[in-house]
Amino acid sequence: MTGFWKKYQNTFLASLERLGLAWWLKIVTDHPHYTYYFGPFGSGKQAKLYQSGYIEDLQEEGCKISMIELKQGQPKLLTISENEPADNFKSGILDVLYNSKLFS
Repeated sequence: MTGFWKKYQNTFLASLERLGLAWWLKIVTDHPHYTYYFGPFGSGKQAKLYQSGYIEDLQEEGCKISMIELKQGQPKLLTISENEPADNFKSGILDVLYNSKLFS
């Protein structure tokens, strides 16, 4: 049963990624300046459960975290040095709606 469940989860996440509905943690660090995307996750709640582990790993490597953001969509690059290209992240529909004037 475990093998079936794992295969189902992988298929589900792959589908979310293709549709731009997967969730990602965006963590920006200073010293050195990098942007990291961790994911994909099936929900924002699931991403938040893993957030502390990613933060701990980066801090153990000597990084100073300057920003953490939960995003829905699909990044082109998962690790970016210096400035992030404007077209790196394609936002999912829920992310667009959440950040629109409808919810301001």
